[in-house]
Amino acid sequence: MKPRQQRMLAVGLAVAGVAIAAALTLKAFDENMMFFVEVSNVVAGEYPQERNFRIGGLVVEDSIEREEGSLDMRFRVTDMRCELSVMYNGVLPDLFREGQGVVAHGAMGAGEVFIADKILAKHDENYMAPEVAASLAKHVDEKMAPLQEGGAECNSG
Repeated sequence: MKPRQQRMLAVGLAVAGVAIAAALTLKAFDENMMFFVEVSNVVAGEYPQERNFRIGGLVVEDSIEREEGSLDMRFRVTDMRCELSVMYNGVLPDLFREGQGVVAHGAMGAGEVFIADKILAKHDENYMAPEVAASLAKHVDEKMAPLQEGGAECNSG
């Protein structure tokens, strides 16, 4: 091989290596990207079907049900417009309680129940996840305004 051909081969292999590395990095980002979906959108069926995502809102008062002798529990989360049942098996954060903000990570299960594999609660009284705060503010504003044309009511669950 001539020196020029060797340089061209080296440049070609380097470009191919960088392209493969970039493709693998983008694939990893896509697989690990976490979507936040509002409770109203989940109830309407607008959520990623084949992957995990996050929901957030307030834990509905008097909605926490625990199975005796088990870590299984069920509760409802609201975005002030719709409610969604959440099922979780595990130890809850210390600040998890009714009326407080929560973010749940998981996927939809059968029967319109969100199966959470991780529950995140705010870390003090003054903080709420930005996505949850924006969702709650949006739906509180909607409740204050009269229903607009095409506005659909939520089927609470």
